Amino acid sequence: MKPTNPVFTGLETTIFETMSRLAMAHDAVNLGQGFPDVDGPEDIRQEAARGLIDGPNQYPPMLGVPALRQAVAKANKRFYGLDVDWQSQVIITSGATEALADCIFALVEPGDEVILIEPLYDCYLPMVQRAGGVPVRLRVTPPEWALDLDALAAAFSPKTKAVLLNNPMNPAAKVFTDEELTELARLCVQHDVYAICDEVYEHLVFEGGKHRPLMSYPGMENRTLRIGSAGKTFSLTGWKVGYITGAANLIEPVAKAHQFVTFTTPPNLQRAVAFGLGKDDSYYHWLSADLQSKRDRMANGLKDLGFNVLPCDATYFLTVDISGMGLGETDVEVCQRLVKEAGVATVPVSAFYGGDAPVDYIRFCFCKQDHVLEEAIARLAVWLRPRQGAATGAGAS
Repeated sequence: MKPTNPVFTGLETTIFETMSRLAMAHDAVNLGQGFPDVDGPEDIRQEAARGLIDGPNQYPPMLGVPALRQAVAKANKRFYGLDVDWQSQVIITSGATEALADCIFALVEPGDEVILIEPLYDCYLPMVQRAGGVPVRLRVTPPEWALDLDALAAAFSPKTKAVLLNNPMNPAAKVFTDEELTELARLCVQHDVYAICDEVYEHLVFEGGKHRPLMSYPGMENRTLRIGSAGKTFSLTGWKVGYITGAANLIEPVAKAHQFVTFTTPPNLQRAVAFGLGKDDSYYHWLSADLQSKRDRMANGLKDLGFNVLPCDATYFLTVDISGMGLGETDVEVCQRLVKEAGVATVPVSAFYGGDAPVDYIRFCFCKQDHVLEEAIARLAVWLRPRQGAATGAGAS
């Protein structure tokens, strides 16, 4: 038979789905896939329920219901000082993944180079490839996750069409520095390059830090597409409501891609998210503080067990260095052992690379209830105890 699409044929099931299935099979605590284990604010859910009953439940406008597009524009002004015309600069999508697909398909032509920074979310690479783009990969390296600015400059060429930036970054939990973003913006302007910015963790920044969109840097307002997510902002990941903000001349082709991917998003969910974006500052402060507390609970527990925990400035995720612990040859092997033997599901960080990946790091998701995190630490302690005892005994002999 004729071959199917080579980009997707044989592509493995995502590591998140794989580890979630293993977690279910082994009755493990699932700290692999990045979703909260409690639903978001009840008042937002009540708003969605009212919208479902009261209607209308027919196709909403392709670009999104006016209330949500207006709310997105207001949020850009409120949090970042960005002036956005809701009618020509905002699209509502069925999640951030659809938003990424729309942006990539609208901007990238066959042969265009797209700069990707590893570790990267797993959908980036196949989407760029399916659009005919040529991925140009560079990386931030643990444990500091610093961006090599010389390597960044070297990644640009006359063929570069776009940079795909995830900030705050999954899985590195990195917030790019002002120096890094300033240089990235300068290079985009110098080389006439677009920026597709996945900023779904924009409100999940810790230690009082503030997210600054690349769009707000000099020269970037008219060459940036900024992606946000109600799923991460309101702990409602199953709703799949995302939004794209950008210059009108960029939004136009993105809208054409959107109309042939999903066309639109459930109207009651859109109206409920519009309500949510209007919440006062106390909600956003509580959200980051609550997650910071969970981060600290998980990090302290892992450190007490002997894990080398890397810095975590944002997101849902902690990365730990497993080198020298004797738990397995690779991060994949260690994650398989943890889920099957310890009853705790994690994710190997090597899954976030296109190739030549480091194999000494695994990722824990901490956006869970406190008792779930404590149970995970307790299970790890039980599993590690005989190994640590054997190591101590060997050292004493």
